[in-house]
Amino acid sequence: MSWLVAAGCVALAATPLHAAPQKPRKATPVPAKAHYSKRPDVKAFIAEMAQKHNFVESELAFLFDRARFYPAIVDLITPPTHPSARTWQGYRGRFLDPVRIDGGVALWNRYEKELARAEKEYGVPAEIIVAIMGVETVYGRNTGNWRVIDALSTLAFDYPKRAEFFRSELENYLLFVREHDIDVFSVRGSYAGAIGIPQFMPGSWRRYAVDYDGNGKINLRTSFVDSIGSIGNFLKGHGWAAGGAIAFPAKVDGETWKALLDKGILPHTRIADLGKQGVSSETHVSQGLPADTLCALIDLATPNQPTEYWVGLQNFYVITRYNRSSFYAMSVMQLAEAIKQAR
Repeated sequence: MSWLVAAGCVALAATPLHAAPQKPRKATPVPAKAHYSKRPDVKAFIAEMAQKHNFVESELAFLFDRARFYPAIVDLITPPTHPSARTWQGYRGRFLDPVRIDGGVALWNRYEKELARAEKEYGVPAEIIVAIMGVETVYGRNTGNWRVIDALSTLAFDYPKRAEFFRSELENYLLFVREHDIDVFSVRGSYAGAIGIPQFMPGSWRRYAVDYDGNGKINLRTSFVDSIGSIGNFLKGHGWAAGGAIAFPAKVDGETWKALLDKGILPHTRIADLGKQGVSSETHVSQGLPADTLCALIDLATPNQPTEYWVGLQNFYVITRYNRSSFYAMSVMQLAEAIKQAR
């Protein structure tokens, strides 16, 4: 059970895995209503893991006796309820800054061959791969300091809104550490349980991570080369259209365009039909697309400022599979453009 215990003891204070992490957030673990292993829902999860994946129930009970519940994690992942807290310009400003632009140029120059190879193999532009690493962790500088077992246990069992998703990720995490013989208590990540330079959730790591440097190991925690290949593989696996555009700005008129927003960000409307819905654009991108290209209307709102409207294409939607936010996808796209121009 080396995946569970390192050197004969529980690594409750494991060293952060990245060379230059942020200082750990000061958060006090608060016991749930009972130790996790004593709770009926956790017992049911343990029994399921034993039945499905041949885990030893006593080992998982030992693990969940030592997992910690953090209310701060629930607070961090809960979306803000006040409309003024959701601001596109504020969100954009966090990521389109000189640090990320200059850092992206430097990383691209350093890994130019690997990025070119990934672009050829996966069809994903180098600047998009670089920008995702910039948005996610400032190129590995901030990979997170929460113990992943604590983050995923907290969200799987004490965040009902998305409990099903995080129980699946907890399942994948336990399989991941067992498969790679990693101490379950040692891995640090985001408050949502994302790991490494590209911030892959455990399920994405198991499905899309690749050994891109050919050393026989997959290492997204410190290997930029593996991260480059894995991001490309993730986006291709979610339907990235090689050579395709991502999004273009639009104008709206009348009232019928509002029905397009209600349909969400999955491309659902033909480009040729946008005009009938009161949506127009004069960009070269929109004019060069086939009439039957599917798209979605995106609104990027900032309180007390005019809302920006964009038309998102298939590749915009694919970026939201990384983080299901239009703000996120647009920040990646615009940071990528800024890095490319600066280079």
